[in-house]
Amino acid sequence: MSPIDLAGAAQGAQAQGASAQARSIACAHCALPVPAGFVEPDANAQFCCAGCRTAYAILHDHGLDQFYGFAERRTSPVRASGRSYEAFDHEAFQSLYVTTTAESLSRVELFLEGVHCASCVWLVERVPLLLPGVARAELNIARSLATIEWDAGSVRLSEVARTLASLGYAPHPSLGVRRDVVRRTEDRAALMRIGVAGAIAINVMLAALAMYSGVLSNGIEAPFERFFRYVSLGLTIPAMLGPGRVFFTGAWAALRTRALHLDLPIAIALGAGFVRGTINTVADTGPVYFDGVTILIFLLLVGRYLQQRGTRAATDASELLHSLTPQGARIVGDDGTVRELPAAALIPGMTLEVRAGEIIAADGVVVTGRSSVDLSLLTGESRPAAVESGTLVFAGTQNVSAPLRVRVERSGDESRVARLLRQVEESALRRAPIVILANRIAGWFVAVVLVLAVVTYAVRYSLDPSSALDSAIALLIVTCPCALAMATPLAVTVAAGRAARAGIFIKGGDSIEALAHPGVMILDKTGTVTESRVSLVRWDGPDWVKPLVLALEAESTHPLADGFRRALAPVDDAVTAGGSDAQPSVVPTVESSTHVAGGGIVGRVGGRDVVIGSPTFVTGRFAARLPSESHAARPLPTSPDAPDESLTPVWIAVDGTLAARAWLGDPIRTDAAESIAALQRAGWTVRLLSGDASSVVQSVGRALGLAPDECRGEATPEEKLRVVEQLGRTGRVVMVGDGVNDAAAIAAATVGIGVHGGAEASLATADVYLTTPGLAPLVELVRGAGRTMRVIRRNIAFSLLYNVAGATLAITGVITPLIAAVLMPLSSLTVVLASWYGTTFAERT
Repeated sequence: MSPIDLAGAAQGAQAQGASAQARSIACAHCALPVPAGFVEPDANAQFCCAGCRTAYAILHDHGLDQFYGFAERRTSPVRASGRSYEAFDHEAFQSLYVTTTAESLSRVELFLEGVHCASCVWLVERVPLLLPGVARAELNIARSLATIEWDAGSVRLSEVARTLASLGYAPHPSLGVRRDVVRRTEDRAALMRIGVAGAIAINVMLAALAMYSGVLSNGIEAPFERFFRYVSLGLTIPAMLGPGRVFFTGAWAALRTRALHLDLPIAIALGAGFVRGTINTVADTGPVYFDGVTILIFLLLVGRYLQQRGTRAATDASELLHSLTPQGARIVGDDGTVRELPAAALIPGMTLEVRAGEIIAADGVVVTGRSSVDLSLLTGESRPAAVESGTLVFAGTQNVSAPLRVRVERSGDESRVARLLRQVEESALRRAPIVILANRIAGWFVAVVLVLAVVTYAVRYSLDPSSALDSAIALLIVTCPCALAMATPLAVTVAAGRAARAGIFIKGGDSIEALAHPGVMILDKTGTVTESRVSLVRWDGPDWVKPLVLALEAESTHPLADGFRRALAPVDDAVTAGGSDAQPSVVPTVESSTHVAGGGIVGRVGGRDVVIGSPTFVTGRFAARLPSESHAARPLPTSPDAPDESLTPVWIAVDGTLAARAWLGDPIRTDAAESIAALQRAGWTVRLLSGDASSVVQSVGRALGLAPDECRGEATPEEKLRVVEQLGRTGRVVMVGDGVNDAAAIAAATVGIGVHGGAEASLATADVYLTTPGLAPLVELVRGAGRTMRVIRRNIAFSLLYNVAGATLAITGVITPLIAAVLMPLSSLTVVLASWYGTTFAERT
């Protein structure tokens, strides 16, 4: 055993007892283990970090210890944001996000980080107890959206934000405040119409039930029948003038624009039924159709409301894309002082201070500092890019390792992420509206029905004038396009519900139709084909080095540090005898550490000098010598190159000697190769399109069995958009991705699919969202779409057959308007049953 191995084993044995004791101590706030260096032997409560200590003190001082009685509460440490949130008090911020209530209170909606359970709701809604002047705090846990109302004269919004951040819920403003007010107003009006129509329909049905009962019992006394007729008429008039008015407005618009659609025959049927019912009521003879008219109004209003709620995804996507950049920024003044401003107030020429871990607020040029920037959200590049003075950086990207000062070049609507947003919106506008099979034949159907109604009236009038109007009304009623209108949306609704229970959320029927036919499917790499997380793929070196690496990387913000922390977290309670090849549970104390931008991290750990970084950085720092194979746990390769081009090599030197090498990367999902093969067997052409390095993309493509010409790397968001648009001109193209860099391409594709764990912007612009990790749900989506289209075709065929048969009976005078009114809901019921029992998506068990 080498001297280094013996020293490492001895040091591990000495620290074993202390480490085991530290691991048994849980943080009083988040219940995570307290690091050995943070343990205070004489303290009543122990904390894993300063943030948890602060949060605990706030709750304890205000008598909110009940928080710790929840069976489920946050299990993550409170990370101090270091922000003063002064930007929240700025006039520009207030004008964008703050509204005034009827009680003259200020009101804002804030997105909160770290919300996940009932204890979070309880704690956030106790903010008024912590901060005098706050009148109300309400948290929507599903959206992580807190509504805060406060007296601006008593407390500033920045104080509220700092309080929330100190509790572990870093706040971010919501851009949708005024939009949501408008939506709520529209929804209230629609629900009011539905409620009025429903109430009227129920009462008219009760009157109709009385009349039908009298007919079935060999007659009803004339005064009572007349009374129920006029009651029905009196109730139907407000239904026609109020809730039913929207259909006549639509029909009038169709006539003015010379575009026939389903509103026109619906309005004619409603109008004809009402007019004929009124005539029969006044004449005291014949059937009245008020029950069918009011029920039809109610059901159609419900369908229209549901459709309206499903068409709001585009505006939601815009809000989420705008939220990618921070709403505040630190500005460096001419005198060197730093203050906060809203991002909306940034102008070219200002100098930003961007600390490690923060999001850059505007496009600009680095003026001082060296660091690495995580571009994955914007470009898809999985490896942070080194930046230094003169390097162009973009809003929405994250500064990883060291402070930077950036001169603003473009901000707000002129930034790259804002231009990307505009491309998303333009793509959404260019995309045709939801086109379902029923609407394709609606124009012809409406025209044919109207012509047939006129012909029926003319022919029947020449034969029997007294039955001419009844035959025409019977034709309009029996061919009312309810069954045809329901054939597709109902099947889609049922299929979408089953797909949702299988973890697949589908926004529209056009997506199902497009996915039922093979085309080109483009897959993003990072987060779609791969797991979008850095993992330790290979380790070459003795295990005693691992605790040194873990200790030094524990506080690093670099993405590679996450891979080390996940892989090297201690799991054993003792060191295996012999020590050199076992992974000790001991995490030694870090005495000092220094991050070197673009290189790595240097520190003294447990009395040893440790250097971790790129091969060039490590060899440049020390004249590293390779240990002999007898000293190493495994033979070390003599080349710094990774065994796979998609992996990043990291070298570890201890006391001037190269002790180990590690390779980290983004692993390919286990089901990726099998799923891609299944899609290819189904007729799809699968391609890989990524912003990552070309060598990495080609390496992943080879592992998945894709040809080199089907794998393209280093694609910017704009290039992805162009590729999708070019392919879309010649056929169907499906874009599958998870990042903001995919959002414009997802919006422009025939069908855009967002995958589990993706950025909210890409998920909001997507037509389909897969909640289950991996590509297997993508295969089920394609198969379920094909099955759903078969159900839709069956429904349309039945509705057309029914309309042909019903029209024939009405034209020949076989059925009366009353019989037509009975047949009409039966056709709809058949479509409902066919849609419900049809096989579409396999629900997850």
